[in-house]
Amino acid sequence: MSNKRFAIIGAGPMGLMAAVKLLDQGHSVTIYERDDRIGGMSANFDFDGLSIERYYHFICKTDYPLFALLERYGLSKALRWTDTRMGYFYKGKLYKWGNPFALLAFPHLGPISKFRYALHVMYTKGIKDWTALDKEEAGAWIRRWVGQKAYDVMWKDAFRLKFFEFKDNLSASWIGTRIKRVALSRRNLMNESMGYLEGGSMTLLERMVQDIQARGGRIELSRGIDEVVSENGKVTGVSIGGEFTAYDAVISTAPIQYVPALVPGLPADFRDKVAAVQNIPVACVILKLKHAVSENFWMNISDPGIEIPGVIEYSNLNPGHDPDQKILYAPYYMPKTHPKWQQSNAELIEEVLGYLARINPAFKRDWVLASHCHRYEFAQTICPPGFQDMLPSMRTPVQGFFMADTAYYYPEDRSINESINTAQALVDEALR
Repeated sequence: MSNKRFAIIGAGPMGLMAAVKLLDQGHSVTIYERDDRIGGMSANFDFDGLSIERYYHFICKTDYPLFALLERYGLSKALRWTDTRMGYFYKGKLYKWGNPFALLAFPHLGPISKFRYALHVMYTKGIKDWTALDKEEAGAWIRRWVGQKAYDVMWKDAFRLKFFEFKDNLSASWIGTRIKRVALSRRNLMNESMGYLEGGSMTLLERMVQDIQARGGRIELSRGIDEVVSENGKVTGVSIGGEFTAYDAVISTAPIQYVPALVPGLPADFRDKVAAVQNIPVACVILKLKHAVSENFWMNISDPGIEIPGVIEYSNLNPGHDPDQKILYAPYYMPKTHPKWQQSNAELIEEVLGYLARINPAFKRDWVLASHCHRYEFAQTICPPGFQDMLPSMRTPVQGFFMADTAYYYPEDRSINESINTAQALVDEALR
């Protein structure tokens, strides 16, 4: 196969992995990134002197494509595992969660509900084929297994605070894969074990950049493509600031919502298919604290006065280099139509600080060393029943233009592991 020139849109993990795979096949690549840094949702920022990811990431025991890539780059030693704890803050009280004893001790469910809840997790852990559940609605599926009472106690608020008006129209396979991924990331029945990379995701992403550049690939930061140019239904190149550059093919890893404006050559029916895929944005509050709020890495919240589905105390996974600095993420998922989306970052931060005092009455304002809030418009794809058939093809009607984004991880969870997997599928499609 002759050497082809590829342009890749986006320098997140998927775009970088696509470049690595194309270089492996002897093609030439240029990556265009609108941001001033690589990484996408995995990008680092300077948080008051600490380089940290804008959004939290964790690694599970089943992330095999990621392990293979770490091995390829001699980074397996950078992977660390921590026995993490889970908590559930329910109606004003924090309970231990995530193991059989915690479930048995939880006072808000009866023995039958607890048995059904445990059975559901055990069953979901073993599912290999998600095709049938793709067509089922998540809430109905869970209620059938655990009953209405357990659904109301354990799931109802989680769906409401992440999906709002979409909460009753989600695919069961989307939620099932998340239950399975976490359930399989256990050292034994009592211990959940999650992983992180020493130095964060950038340890791997920077190594990928070195590899790409060493093999002649180019990465252009702060250079967003204005148009993917096509003639007679075939890609000819890209246009940036009125300047045309010829390419044989273009691969987009940016949110597909940007694609219709970028690629005017796409037919109307394909644009409609792209427009039908909806997303929920996130405003993610990040705090640097003197003390941990709890012992948990992950705390789910269902409390009438708290409007976030949980907090992630990242330092309880990755202790970092400074024991006097604890990192906490508090994500607000909400449609842009939600009045809260119009609030300032400072207002959202202030609200989270109020919540922390409720979760841990010992919390004081002087614990806060630094605060920040990041927003991302395409944080979570809405995956209704039948979503598999809704997804537009990676191979578009414009010959030589291919696309994917986090929606294509479906039904799997958003993770760097799935970025690697999807990049592989995208390159296979482009070279087919």
